[in-house]
Amino acid sequence: MKSLIFNRLQQKNTLICDMALKIIDYNSEQYHQMVALRTEVLRKPLGMTYNPSDLEKEKDDILIGAFEDDRILGCCILTRLDEKTCKLRQMAVHPSMQRNGLGASIMNFAENVARDTGYTKMVLNARKTASAFYEKLGYQVSTGEFIEVNLPHLGMVKSIF
Repeated sequence: MKSLIFNRLQQKNTLICDMALKIIDYNSEQYHQMVALRTEVLRKPLGMTYNPSDLEKEKDDILIGAFEDDRILGCCILTRLDEKTCKLRQMAVHPSMQRNGLGASIMNFAENVARDTGYTKMVLNARKTASAFYEKLGYQVSTGEFIEVNLPHLGMVKSIF
């Protein structure tokens, strides 16, 4: 299943970039760019890295990337939990592209891919500092606060059918 959507990202009528949103293959060059972006945005600030066994588990996941030409701008992963539920993980946007709609575009694409795959519910663990972003997209808090990777998180859920 390959999806490709071209999207023109604009802010206040100014073109920010033309990007392609697509499903990428595990262990491809684009996947390695995805891991590098996730490391830079999500892990390095916490003094953490990925271990190969964690990355190996992603081979059956749906890997989504936003690209301008061949450069990754943002990404996320969809992991199957059960027949109707998937979990959005590892949402990352390049720091230079944050707060301009790219994250919302990636989320919209991910929800469409999940729906097309047959999922009716998406769950995620949001860093508490990012929970307002997800609430604006229709996600609701489903758990109390908990600690994950040494940061406060909230479980969130959205029906996507």
